[in-house]
Amino acid sequence: MKKLLLIDGNSIINRAFYGIKLLTNKSGVFTNGIYGFLNILFKNIDELSPDYVCVAFDLKAPTFRHKMYDGYKAQRKPMPKELAMQMPILKDVLSALNIAMYEKEGYEADDIIGTISRICDEENVGCYIVTGDRDDLQLASQNTKILLTVTKGGANETTSYDEDAVFEKYGVTPERFIDVKALMGDSSDNIPGVAGIGEKTALGLIRKYENLDGVFAHADENTKSVAKKLADGKDSAYLSYTLAKIDRFVPIDFNFDDNLYGNFDAEKTEKIFKNLEFNSFLKKLGIGGAKTRAEVKFEKLNKAETSCGDDNNLVYRIYEADGEIFAFCYLSGDTVFAIYNDMFTEGDFYGEIKRVFEDENITKISSDIKKDIVLLHGRNIEFNGKYFDTSVGGYILNPSRSNYEISAVASEFLDIEIPDLKETLKKEKCTVSALNSETFSRIAAGETDAVSALWKYEKAEAEKHEQPHLLYDIELPLVKVLASMEIEGFKVDRQKLSDFSKYLSENIGILEKQIYAIAGEEFNISSPKQLGVILFEKLNLPAVKKTKTGYSTNAEVLEKLRGYNDIVEYILEYRMLTKLKSTYADGLLAVIGSDGRVHSSFNQTVTVTGRISSTEPNLQNIPQRKELGREIRKMFVAKNDEYTLVDADYSQIELRVLAHIADDKNMIEAFKNGADIHTATAKNVFGVTDDEITPMLRSKAKAINFGIVYGKGEFSLAQDLHVTRKEAKAYIDGYFEKYSGIKKYMENIVKTGKEQGFVETIFGRRRYIPELKSSNFMLRSSGERMALNTPIQGTAADIIKIAMVKVYNALKAENLKSKLILQVHDELLIETYIPEKEKVKKILKECMESACDLKARLVAEVGEGKTWYDAH
Repeated sequence: MKKLLLIDGNSIINRAFYGIKLLTNKSGVFTNGIYGFLNILFKNIDELSPDYVCVAFDLKAPTFRHKMYDGYKAQRKPMPKELAMQMPILKDVLSALNIAMYEKEGYEADDIIGTISRICDEENVGCYIVTGDRDDLQLASQNTKILLTVTKGGANETTSYDEDAVFEKYGVTPERFIDVKALMGDSSDNIPGVAGIGEKTALGLIRKYENLDGVFAHADENTKSVAKKLADGKDSAYLSYTLAKIDRFVPIDFNFDDNLYGNFDAEKTEKIFKNLEFNSFLKKLGIGGAKTRAEVKFEKLNKAETSCGDDNNLVYRIYEADGEIFAFCYLSGDTVFAIYNDMFTEGDFYGEIKRVFEDENITKISSDIKKDIVLLHGRNIEFNGKYFDTSVGGYILNPSRSNYEISAVASEFLDIEIPDLKETLKKEKCTVSALNSETFSRIAAGETDAVSALWKYEKAEAEKHEQPHLLYDIELPLVKVLASMEIEGFKVDRQKLSDFSKYLSENIGILEKQIYAIAGEEFNISSPKQLGVILFEKLNLPAVKKTKTGYSTNAEVLEKLRGYNDIVEYILEYRMLTKLKSTYADGLLAVIGSDGRVHSSFNQTVTVTGRISSTEPNLQNIPQRKELGREIRKMFVAKNDEYTLVDADYSQIELRVLAHIADDKNMIEAFKNGADIHTATAKNVFGVTDDEITPMLRSKAKAINFGIVYGKGEFSLAQDLHVTRKEAKAYIDGYFEKYSGIKKYMENIVKTGKEQGFVETIFGRRRYIPELKSSNFMLRSSGERMALNTPIQGTAADIIKIAMVKVYNALKAENLKSKLILQVHDELLIETYIPEKEKVKKILKECMESACDLKARLVAEVGEGKTWYDAH
């Protein structure tokens, strides 16, 4: 059977637009809707291999439904300009791809889809309708499948419905789905339905009485309430039926041959995709000037001769399988050489590789060098000399990418395409060691060649963007620091952690009994649905928020319910303890290595602000606020009796950075005088003296200080402080009156961000913010908060990185046994050999405080102890 893929154009681009963060090309043209649409299009083409492809669109002109009912879709807001500008471009893309498009004045895309699907049913052509609109379920048949698609966080989720699947899901046939909608209405289309009849009741009525006529013929058989609703809403129901029913006889000129897929205009497609910066789609279609970068020769090395190429530079890749080095490949001239695992023994090859990597005079160029350093260390090979990491270079040029694999970065920056290792392994369903030699050769040749080209490109671009200091003095040296921290790890007292896990289990058990006693029954406390029923139906607590799936029981809701019933306090405590147990106690126990230490991965190319993140385990999120959560820090200990932990963190670094960037005289003066900045703010905003400052006032001042840093307005601040919006506004006005430099900074940074498309830290780290130009208030407000916060948070992130490099180099220069083992936000921790303790404290404090010369000088507070808890 032939197949036709039919896309609901407006529905899919709309869902893609809202499901993917705003993207722009270098010209500032928004592209996220088109990008998401094409992802869905090509995914379905790959999976279905259709013979025919077409797209149906809505037109702006009124349809027969608008003429029939003035209220039809009347509540819908106009399409945001960021999406509207993408519609004509999408149609240009589809035209270049030679994909037929259908639209008809007076009709909706759904009507065109219904008409084409009817023709497919009559001609026995399989029809696959891709839409985000549940209305199309009425078209499902044995021949026509509805691929209901939702985009969340850039990922697409699709559910397929044929006639049987619709009945299984809803208990009615696709045709009767129209009757259901006639009763329940549709708020998204402003179809009225019958007032007071929801989906559950509507489905029950149609299941019982078969159709709309049957429902009204037997209306009196229902409860008085339902019978009255039906009597009052009969005319509305039949009107809604007409509005909801898709017209399957739209007068369009449709011929299957006009929809054949595959004969696209390569030159036109290449031009549009390059302009949109959609290089990955060019690769998918196998067209365009995107050159395949696997043209160099590939040879398996058969003698112990490792060349470093031109100018003593080694361009290389190390491939790993099952924790062992599988192959070492390097580019020399026009040839890529490889040393395979079976040759990588304690012989000539091993000695040659060890010599090259330990040679201070050889510059190493690769991607993900941190991983290489850790891997080589496990083989007793040190990584010395200068190096360049293309993933780090790519991160500096575009910090918003989701990955910095060689293939992805080469495609974006160089417009060249190489085989992607991860995609290949996924496709082949195998490990690196199981790849056939031809495939592996193609990957190795492409990657090493691309690394060489990226190295030259990224160096030049960093110079152009005035970012060499950021690249060469901060980010690249940090690679070695993070590798060292991963190698060292952090000792955990397994027995204490195990005891703590048992303690938590016992307390969780006690809380369960208390919760069940109040509820009067046992239930799954972790189930929001079951908990919602207990709280809001059985115990009659006020329902704060309701979602499509039931009552909301999130933390915000429970906080508002404090005081109504003791069960709320117990549930909040239960959630905290179960989180502590699963994520931290049991989670940490699972990742303690054979050496008794946890070896977290520190990631420097993940966050757009420049902050370092931590995974497996995430040490950045070890609880600090609640006393029981802080107990986890007691489990992290010095390696033995000869060692202690020396810890230091910056005092109010983000506020010091803010004072510096804003050049606010009053805040700078307060820091210079050693004043507590929150107390100073309390005096300035609330008009009180030192003697009148209470812990509550200082806490409010702290919330105001950090609220301003994070761009909070009066509404958010009012919620944080539990005051009225009027009071919050007065606080903000008072703050800006005293700190006028900060107000001026906030106005200027947003304006600058809009003008140049990005904001940057004092070290030149950029963050591109297309949201600043959005016509959507929520998106624009989000962009403004990013613009306000990024220079502050990003500069603080840069400073801690500089401090880490300085500390690492100082410990090494002094040839100390003490090692930097952890960074968490604004805190550094050194596992310290006790005879070196005083020297380490001095190094740590001096390196952190000299990391940046701010007008409100940096202050680091140093502590010490046998556990992380005691040291901090």
